[in-house]
Amino acid sequence: MSAHDKSLIDRRSLLGLGGLAAAGLVAVPAIEKMRKSQSPVFIAKGKTYQSDLAATIRDGLLACDVQAGSFKGKRVLLKPNLVEPTRKSPHMTTHPAMIVAAAEVFRGWGAEVSVGEAPGHVRDTEMALVESGVGEALSDGGLKFADLNYEEVGWRRNRGKYSGLKGIYLPRSVLEADVVVSMPKMKTHHWVGVTCGMKNMYGVMPGIKYGWPKNVLHHNGIPQTVADINATMTRTMTIVDGIDCMEGDGPILGTMKHMGLVVVGANLPAVDATVARIMGLDPTKIEYLQLASHYLGAIDDDYLVQRGENWRELVSPFHILDESHLQKLRATPEGDLVS
Repeated sequence: MSAHDKSLIDRRSLLGLGGLAAAGLVAVPAIEKMRKSQSPVFIAKGKTYQSDLAATIRDGLLACDVQAGSFKGKRVLLKPNLVEPTRKSPHMTTHPAMIVAAAEVFRGWGAEVSVGEAPGHVRDTEMALVESGVGEALSDGGLKFADLNYEEVGWRRNRGKYSGLKGIYLPRSVLEADVVVSMPKMKTHHWVGVTCGMKNMYGVMPGIKYGWPKNVLHHNGIPQTVADINATMTRTMTIVDGIDCMEGDGPILGTMKHMGLVVVGANLPAVDATVARIMGLDPTKIEYLQLASHYLGAIDDDYLVQRGENWRELVSPFHILDESHLQKLRATPEGDLVS
């Protein structure tokens, strides 16, 4: 990394955690670490959907310098991945147990918690809630749901400027939240290699403005618009459902791969880079992470602080499609292909 690159990270990465710090949701030491281009990432292994996931998530957030006491009275929006739910592929979408567990943690800290999603491939959000099992879980847990595809929107200047979009429309629930928690499923992606905390934020973009499946964003470049959305939404953190994952033709048609992981962090590029490494991919070759590394935080492993399990002991290369634009993302030349 050049001295110029370091200076960019030192200056710009503060924008990412700066929003959380301004809200008092992360500790000052975390900001000091960001000034030194360091971000903590927590990994837990051996988890199932019957585990005490609330305890795991709580431990992970605290290990990443999140301040429990500062959430009292704050509005937390949990954003799962419900891209195209079907009961036949539960490994495609965020498991309801993860959502309920995260809600338990933030409620326990005194926050007002809701769940929101703008499914990217289906216009019938009620069907998405039923097929994913999330609707029933939210009802049992007394959690409000916001249909981000159809909510009233507000326009915000595009702070990333990597795409040609001058501004971004965001739903009311996103704009009013003190923090938006991205809750992705750990999956391969047939266009950009991996989808995790950052790519999951496509699902806050309202269909009434960007279409189904977010065609306006696709036409302006997926890596560029992923970076733009995350640069514009500064108060974010992520909790990754890495228990039953998807490999191969993700994010919809792939097959299930059990990993048993929960990954947590207050800096999305840092978490996504760690997840990519576990999947056997090189995050420095993933274009939206390259862009984010100059704006939201470092992805170089030397600048990440690992908490919990060591990612090097968890690497299990995911199958990826036999496509040249995906093959080049591998961390090593070896690895299985599927067609």
